[in-house]
Amino acid sequence: MNFLDGQILTFDKAYGITSFGLVAKVRWLITQKMRGRKIKVGHAGTLDPLATGVMVICTGRATKDIERLQTGVKEYEATLQLGATTPSFDLEHEVDATYPTAHITLEEIERVLQTFVGEIMQVPPAFSACKVQGKRAYDLARKGEDVELRAKPLRIDEISLIAHDLEKMQITIRVVCSKGTYIRALARDIGQALQSGAHLTALRRTRVGEYTIQDCLTLEQFEFWLQQIEVETEPTPRT
Repeated sequence: MNFLDGQILTFDKAYGITSFGLVAKVRWLITQKMRGRKIKVGHAGTLDPLATGVMVICTGRATKDIERLQTGVKEYEATLQLGATTPSFDLEHEVDATYPTAHITLEEIERVLQTFVGEIMQVPPAFSACKVQGKRAYDLARKGEDVELRAKPLRIDEISLIAHDLEKMQITIRVVCSKGTYIRALARDIGQALQSGAHLTALRRTRVGEYTIQDCLTLEQFEFWLQQIEVETEPTPRT
C-alpha cells in the first residue's frame, strides 16, 4: 500500500468527533505506520461533530481529487424535532424557542417536504464554517455576535419521509442533495414552512458521490486494518 502515491479512504465518522479531528487522527496513524514519514491528508467535505456517516479522506497525490469528489451528490438521513428551535438548529445548543404543532398533519408534512425539491436558495446557519469578512461564522456566533449570511443556490434531488411519530412531533427524512446543502438549515426551513419550528436531533450521511456507508470503515477498523498491511515509505517515481 502506497499512501504517498494517493489513496481514497472512506470512513464512517463517529458522533462527537470533528472532521478536522478525524483527518488528524488518520494522518497520525498513517505517519506512525510509515515510521514518521510526513504525508498530505485531506477530506472531501465536512460533517458536523454531531453528525455521523460517510467522510471521504484522500492521501498523498489523491488530495488533488478532493475538489472533484466534493461535487458528488450527498445523501442523508435526518431526524427532526418539530415545534422547537435551537440557535444551531441541532443539539449543540439548548432549545431557545417553542412553537405550536397542533395544526401539523402527516399530509401537510408530506406536502411541505416536496416544496423543497429542485433548485432552491438556502441561507446557511450562523453556526457554520462559512466565512464572514475572513472569519468563520461559527466563531462569531459563539461569541454572541450577529451573523448575516447570504442565501446560496443549491439543488435538492429527493426528499422522502421515512419515519414519523406525530405524538412526539418527530420525523425522519431521506435527503439527496448537492454540495453545499446544510441539513440543519433545511430543518429550520421545513419548520418555518410548517408554520412552526424545527431542529435536528440526528443526522447521518449515507452517501458521497459513488461512496456509500457500506464502503466505510470506522476509525477503529481502519487502525486494525492498517496494522495488518505493508506500506511504502517513498512515492513511486513518475516516468
